[in-house]
Amino acid sequence: MTSPPIDSATILAARLAGAGVVKRTPITESLTLSERFGGNVVLKAENLQRTGSFKIRGAMNKLMSLGDAAQSGVVAGSAGNHAQAIAFAARHFGVPCEIFVPAGASLSKMESVRSYGATLTEGGDTLSDAVALAQSRAELTGMNFCHPYDDPIVVAGQATLGLELAEDISDLAMVLVPLGGGGLTGGVALALKRINPKTQIIGVQVRACAPYAGNPPPDGPIITLADGIAVKMPGEFTRPIIEKYVDEIIVVEEDLVADAMVLLMERSKLYVEGGGAVGVSALMSGQVKPARSGTTCVVLSGGNVDLGVLPGLIRRNETQAGRRLIIFVRISDRPGGLAGLLNLFAQSGANLIEVEHVREGVNLHVRETGVQAVLEVRGRDHAKDVLAAVQAAGYEAEEVDNG
Repeated sequence: MTSPPIDSATILAARLAGAGVVKRTPITESLTLSERFGGNVVLKAENLQRTGSFKIRGAMNKLMSLGDAAQSGVVAGSAGNHAQAIAFAARHFGVPCEIFVPAGASLSKMESVRSYGATLTEGGDTLSDAVALAQSRAELTGMNFCHPYDDPIVVAGQATLGLELAEDISDLAMVLVPLGGGGLTGGVALALKRINPKTQIIGVQVRACAPYAGNPPPDGPIITLADGIAVKMPGEFTRPIIEKYVDEIIVVEEDLVADAMVLLMERSKLYVEGGGAVGVSALMSGQVKPARSGTTCVVLSGGNVDLGVLPGLIRRNETQAGRRLIIFVRISDRPGGLAGLLNLFAQSGANLIEVEHVREGVNLHVRETGVQAVLEVRGRDHAKDVLAAVQAAGYEAEEVDNG
């Protein structure tokens, strides 16, 4: 297989194209990941990049490459991150921009696209649909079509991230990179393998959509926390790069994506979207271990998370940690009956989160009512103590399985 037409000079030119806009994002040590999985693990915090993801690297290079032709405008199809990057770059260069996104795209990403002055249209169920609509629009209007990943100019822009890794980590031995269409993973692999062929490149996909791992793409919309890498079809340009330069492709489960997002928030104080966190998911899965010698870098490719996702992540994490107790109690259906139970919860050190009366579908005495309460507790032992205290006070109570 012939080498793709992206050399060191091309990557350096892409760096110049992004100068003044693209940030050199920090590399932070992760004592938590290093102690838990072994080796020396660091994080490339591309979630702190301008527009919230690595995509601005390729977008700036693409628009710079258009020269005067950019004045006719640019159009792109994207699940969100590429859309934001193209919209920002278009504003930077002062050219018109139209974006097509699949139905159900991230609300926060769509709002950002609009804030950069782009015209946004929802269309189709998948990223492929949005890309096709953008291509049709380009043909109709003469605007410049900007593919999210299957473009050597975009890949060269993403490769600048790999160049930074090589410059900033002297003993770099392994890199875990989120793998969607292949623009980022391919670019990073090209940059690093040319500098040191021994550097291991691990691409990470999510189970819901893992075409590079040989899994057939699902029909219709893809429901996953890792929507940013839910790309059904590998690119014609990126696929050969992945096949030649990426050492291994790992597929992670949806639950581990959620776990990785919470771990990064709790321990690293980093706000990372699902698609950006899959490298940590890969370590958590046990399918890959950090390099025994040298540094392992996990690329956190984006941080554009809808705020509406967070409550579900927090509830799930609190439940798994034993810090949520759901209890069903029968109480007297008289004035003061509920107040007495709530006072008992307080005396037991449990914090009430939610309470509701349950009368339907439960065999109750005519003067009874059912109460289901969600309580915040200190852990599983405390949960047992709270339940025991309620039962000792004469209430008929049982824990509700929240799994």
